[in-house]
Amino acid sequence: MPQYIWEQANWPDFTWDSSKLLEPLAECRREQGRLQAQLESSGFEDDLAAQAETLEEDAIQTAAIEGEKLDREMVRSSVATHLGLEQGGLRPASRATDGLVEVLLDATRNYEQPLTLERICSWHAALFPTGQSGLKRIVVGAWRDEHMEVVSGPINRPKVHYVAPRPSALEHEMASFVSWWEQSRQGLDGVLRAGLAHLRFVTIHPFDDGNGRIARTLTDLALAQDERRSVRYYSLSAQIMSRRNEYYDVLEQTQKGDGDVTEWLLWFLEQVRLSVKTAGQTMARVLLKAEFWRKHAATPLTDRQRKVVNRLLDAGPEHLGGGFEGGLTNRKYSGMTKASRATAYREITDLVEKGILSQRAKKGRSVAYDLVW
Repeated sequence: MPQYIWEQANWPDFTWDSSKLLEPLAECRREQGRLQAQLESSGFEDDLAAQAETLEEDAIQTAAIEGEKLDREMVRSSVATHLGLEQGGLRPASRATDGLVEVLLDATRNYEQPLTLERICSWHAALFPTGQSGLKRIVVGAWRDEHMEVVSGPINRPKVHYVAPRPSALEHEMASFVSWWEQSRQGLDGVLRAGLAHLRFVTIHPFDDGNGRIARTLTDLALAQDERRSVRYYSLSAQIMSRRNEYYDVLEQTQKGDGDVTEWLLWFLEQVRLSVKTAGQTMARVLLKAEFWRKHAATPLTDRQRKVVNRLLDAGPEHLGGGFEGGLTNRKYSGMTKASRATAYREITDLVEKGILSQRAKKGRSVAYDLVW
């Protein structure tokens, strides 16, 4: 008896219950319409700061889903470089971080370019520029040549969640996937197509590593083609990360099913809807951040001061659910910048005098400061 959907006789012809998807899909479309109206009314569509914010979050979260923690400052540095924004003394990005940002940008900026096997392999090579995943040497920019299992648990008692197609089948599977990709642009709803593409790619699992990141990149590409927009203003990866356990559970259930993918598509539509909805809050935060820097464009700051201010801006204002917990203290400033306590005190005092920070009413032994939004 077949254990996985790729072993079913009808693979890769998925089935689903359209009646169950109609209302969730309509809700998703309504949320997209609201976001588009907000973009147009705010003049936000060409705002590089908004693009940078979404791209930064997308890169960090798509890696986090796989358990990899990226350095936010390096990601911001790479994003700033690619979008032509001020870097403000940020640490240069590593080759792998820069590669991920390039891949995400290519998927959206060049959404009308054909999806080819060579393009997918070039994305993989960009994600692993050293030819290694951690300490392990992997096949880069080409299909895996080994058996692949998704497992968890201790080494002596591993739990097998999924077994991917054998290596000898990958050339045919990927050629079929790319052919389907082009054909499916006609006659299939664009959001459903994005969900089906994601599922099909991670089921094929063609690479030694990075399959999830490339699946989510393909999802972004499919959504960009659907919206006919070369810029992302919402991060589906951030939303998936917030439901990471659900993501793996519904994938496993679907991959062990009979080819009916209704439950996967219902879950996927809900994540797209929620990610678009939260984009409104992100835009509000980005607008405040952009307005802050416009106000202080001529204010001279050291690289250390700029770094700390950006951290406070990232935390967001309290009325948008943010805030820098406990406020900024001399000790926190020193920790973030590696400056001496005397230098930290001097630079904080300077920020207060320039109207960037304000001192909280003193409570306890430490003096704390907040950003003047």
